[in-house]
Amino acid sequence: MPEGDTVWQAARRLDEALAGRVLTRADLRVPRFATADLTGRAVLDVTPRGKHLLARIEGGLTLHSHLRMDGAWVVCPTGRRPRGGPEHQIRAVLGNAERTAYGYRLPVLELLRTAEEDRVVGHLGPDLLGPDWDPAEAVRRLLADPARPLGEALLDQRSLAGIGNVYKSELAFLAAVTPWLPVGELAPDVPARLVATAHRLLVANRDRPDRRTTTSGRPGTPLYVYGRAGRPCLRCGAPVRRAELGERVTYWCPGCQHGPDGGSAPTD
Repeated sequence: MPEGDTVWQAARRLDEALAGRVLTRADLRVPRFATADLTGRAVLDVTPRGKHLLARIEGGLTLHSHLRMDGAWVVCPTGRRPRGGPEHQIRAVLGNAERTAYGYRLPVLELLRTAEEDRVVGHLGPDLLGPDWDPAEAVRRLLADPARPLGEALLDQRSLAGIGNVYKSELAFLAAVTPWLPVGELAPDVPARLVATAHRLLVANRDRPDRRTTTSGRPGTPLYVYGRAGRPCLRCGAPVRRAELGERVTYWCPGCQHGPDGGSAPTD
């Protein structure tokens, strides 16, 4: 599932291609909105909110989409064949005279009044890449249920918006605790430090083509633990472990991280 920095990059590409231009083509290929005609309206902006994308359109309308596991927006010059997948996977087309955006495999696509955006994003916690970022509120929400495992709390977009499976594993490693440790058992200084680290990493990676959490300059080591099961930890050399956390895969180092062990598999 794309994380906050990836969605931010998608929003920027869409905004650069569409904002301030009049739609000459608009095709929403979902039954509920198939008859909606947006041609002749200007796109005002495309804004990310956590992992949600909000394309605001002239006339008080917003096209809301969410990529979830494998959705994608592909932008190409108008008239050129897109390369995001088979034609039947396209759920939305928004185009102007110069550029056209194609939404592939979008599991969430709906047209709503801009005044009603809170209906789809109002539940989200502070947005790590948003103008309303509030670290104190993010800490409060993260600790709201002391018995909740850290990994679950980090993935809950109501705590703070933008963290996915990769950052969940990397942040737990950087906090030196396992993702199964209840948040109420974190040392007093850890929650604020963890939230600050999350913000710093997403801000740093929103402008990078490849995500990085390490400071290592060695090739092939952009992440500390994610995707590295069975390989030596970059800090202590112990084999990185892999296990399930709910429906998600998680990675951790038994040498560097303390807390409950969620079980493990030696290799990816």
